[in-house]
Amino acid sequence: MHCKRAALVINPRAGENLAKITDVLAVLAAAGWKTEIGLKEYGGHSMMLANQAAQENSDLVIAYGGDGTVNQVINGVVNAKQHSVVGVIPGGTANLWAGDTGIPKDPVEAALALVDSEPRKVDIGRVTVQELTFPDGRRVAVKGGNKRLLKKERHHFLLMAGLGMDAAVMRGVSTPLKRQIGPLAVGLSVAKELPEQRPFPVEIVTTGERGKDELVWTGEAAQIIVGNTRRYAIVLEMTPNAYIDDGVLDVCVITNGGAISTMQQLSSLLLRRKPDNVSSEFFRGAHIGIRVPASVPLELDGSLIQLKDYLSKADYAALQEVDDLESVKVTYRFDSLPEAVEIAIPRTYSGELFKHADNAEGEHSHKVDTVEEPVKRKEEREPGEQTELQEHTAHHITQGLHSDHAQHETGPANQETAHLVDVLLDKGRKVQVVGKAPNPAEPHTYIVAGHTPKRSSKAGDTTPVAVVINQKTKLFNREGAHASHEELAQLQQGDVLIVEGKKSKRGVIAATRLIL
Repeated sequence: MHCKRAALVINPRAGENLAKITDVLAVLAAAGWKTEIGLKEYGGHSMMLANQAAQENSDLVIAYGGDGTVNQVINGVVNAKQHSVVGVIPGGTANLWAGDTGIPKDPVEAALALVDSEPRKVDIGRVTVQELTFPDGRRVAVKGGNKRLLKKERHHFLLMAGLGMDAAVMRGVSTPLKRQIGPLAVGLSVAKELPEQRPFPVEIVTTGERGKDELVWTGEAAQIIVGNTRRYAIVLEMTPNAYIDDGVLDVCVITNGGAISTMQQLSSLLLRRKPDNVSSEFFRGAHIGIRVPASVPLELDGSLIQLKDYLSKADYAALQEVDDLESVKVTYRFDSLPEAVEIAIPRTYSGELFKHADNAEGEHSHKVDTVEEPVKRKEEREPGEQTELQEHTAHHITQGLHSDHAQHETGPANQETAHLVDVLLDKGRKVQVVGKAPNPAEPHTYIVAGHTPKRSSKAGDTTPVAVVINQKTKLFNREGAHASHEELAQLQQGDVLIVEGKKSKRGVIAATRLIL
């Protein structure tokens, strides 16, 4: 990932996402990135921080938090109308985007994956309010699709928009409880909201190629999902045919078919992880209009959205005069914005969400299949055995981690080399490996994240470091022989390196010599 200036927008989550911040910053510094930090302090602050970072021409704006934080960073970057790539380090409850694109849950491993990522253009969805229809038949058009409000509110979504029960559930989730028990807090809200939910009338309109609106469905629904991606609620695929770069949105309507239909739908969701075709309707389009009662709540990427945020003061004042919001109809417009944002995608990602394989930039636009089988530690592997991920790793290392041919010849150690290794084993810095990644932006360079014992401190205290290994680094094994590239590629979490090199204030060690 080519980057000079990065901005890290952090949702602290009561301090949870700050526990490994030093580790993360060490990895980013090892990649050569100058990183500014912004901490969310109040609602909407993450969007403001991302907007400011994009306005200041940060190459990369990183969302460190859950899907709601990712949503705010996306909105901030889009509203800035500047070219900044969006990166993600997961730190929330569901982390759907991270799960969809193969980003590790551990923040340090996610930072390594971010270094070894490539920017890819993705679609995003945009929602605006077109019209309010009052009980007396009066229709109020919202002028210009809220263009003025688009600049300061969250109108864009990366994952999905939801109308109905899911938004009601999000409205009922206790934030402190969610931090304590995670998804279980959502389950408690489901149990509370489910008996209160009633089907609501819906009209769905799609806009054809000639700009003409066509009514495609009318009826009663229990839930509507407008998907830009596939996954929903961690394991479900409500819009299973969606792609992130096809220029359209996928709509799933869970219809109201009575108790039997509801049981069929629940069985399908539990067994097939996707809705059935009997009690569901599916639509696709680049521009979709959905009319529902004003009482139906809306969520974007798992965060509840207030209708008043989409209306002018005059329109909202008129809405407030009506006692029964169910009698007022709101027409939402959902638009797909093709290739509106560049987002960092791990180079090891399978590409399942992408319909087109040619929108990645740079010479490293190929994708590598993810490894499905557990990675074996060195002592569990047969001689010469490598996993697919290790072969990907070895490819980068063997391209240039050498300074001369003699340095990497394997074989018995001579007396001078053996003595050097003995000195390193005694005096060198011990680093326990957390993770590793090549740095495509710096040819022949590799980053290993880990922990090293603090010097002049009590036993057991460690500090995070990121070891930079390049073509000047001399590699040895424990026997004193020059180490091979394959041995470096087989490093696993928990292995211990012996490193010689200067450590910076950010915890970056430029390795001159290294014992595997």
